[in-house]
Amino acid sequence: MSLRTEQCLQSESPSNPIETATLVNSIILDAVDMGASDVHIEPWAERIGVRVRVNGVLQELAYLPLEFRDRIVGRFKVMANLASHLHGVPQDGKATLDAEFGGAEMRVSIFPTVLGEKVVLRLFSSKTRSYDLRALGLDEETFTIYQGILNKPGGLILLTGPTGSGKTTAIYASISYLLEKHGPTMSISSVEDPVEVNLQMVNQAQLNPAMEFTYPIALRSLMRQDPQVIMIGEIRDVDTAQIAVQAGMTGHLVISTIHSGSTGGVFARLINMEIEPFLLASSIIAVLGVRLVRGNCQHCLEQYSPDPLAMRMVPEDIVETTTFCHGAGCDQCHHTGYTGRTALTELLSVTEEIREAVISKRPTRAIQALAVQNGMKTLFDIGLAKAIAGQTTLEEVMKVVASDQL
Repeated sequence: MSLRTEQCLQSESPSNPIETATLVNSIILDAVDMGASDVHIEPWAERIGVRVRVNGVLQELAYLPLEFRDRIVGRFKVMANLASHLHGVPQDGKATLDAEFGGAEMRVSIFPTVLGEKVVLRLFSSKTRSYDLRALGLDEETFTIYQGILNKPGGLILLTGPTGSGKTTAIYASISYLLEKHGPTMSISSVEDPVEVNLQMVNQAQLNPAMEFTYPIALRSLMRQDPQVIMIGEIRDVDTAQIAVQAGMTGHLVISTIHSGSTGGVFARLINMEIEPFLLASSIIAVLGVRLVRGNCQHCLEQYSPDPLAMRMVPEDIVETTTFCHGAGCDQCHHTGYTGRTALTELLSVTEEIREAVISKRPTRAIQALAVQNGMKTLFDIGLAKAIAGQTTLEEVMKVVASDQL
């Protein structure tokens, strides 16, 4: 159990009951100090489970008496300006925390279960927030290519990866780069659901489906706002995809995210959404695949022998000449061997060959192979390089890119 929450519970007595606000603050402070991205407060049969996601992995924080369930949920509803009298329906809100929480922002999601309402918090801490383009994990050559793509006057740039893979960080880093280079001379607008980070000099809009303010409606109106760069939180439907493609073809630089199994699979995903291949070939200028892996704790780094199944994917010459390292586990990393996360990225820059392959509806593997022939470094290439350098483990790399290697 974490220190603040433990002390808070131990201090309770009949003459000194715990204040709900104090207990909630203790949970949030512990989570912020641990660098957690999410907090799960779950009603179970006999107690309340509190778990935090650190470096992408859930771990236990505390177990609370069941008597606190309704009071804790009520407190979070008040903090996020939600309807505290409503029960049994999902609710979502946002709260900006006081300075004592390190300037963290909090997104609150309430979900009804058969045992009561579950609370999940998404934390955005200024201590760990960084939107530096160099922190995306691009090697020097790929970084230079991506900079050139961002400096193009028009076209569609798509970021892809599973949930929690760092797409939001990558898209904000891209916008931050443009702001740093062009400052007030560039008009940048965004449509997001929700707005996770407030960016200066960016006109950010948040969807409101209850008022019929959806992606298509927002984007059609935004096109009359004289934007040079348009950021779309996510392409989810045909209408949004069509507007994004058209905007990319008419002199706007459009940056968005889309879910796809692989970087090359973005084209097939959009074709399945009934977007004409020739429009995709004309508008998309790059696809950036993003994944996150846990980084080795440098305080307890030691040599080790990776899992034989993972080693099978490593070229023989590297196996014979490389010594791999991992974190053995220490107090600094809470005995996990890992601390923080690092990004793996692959940049598919659309060339004439790839345009022809898209128009011909070539299979995803063929498009991916063409990109590699044209110099694209794959997620596995980048991950292997990081494992060789001792920044992460081979097992971590294979866990997030194994499907791309099959």
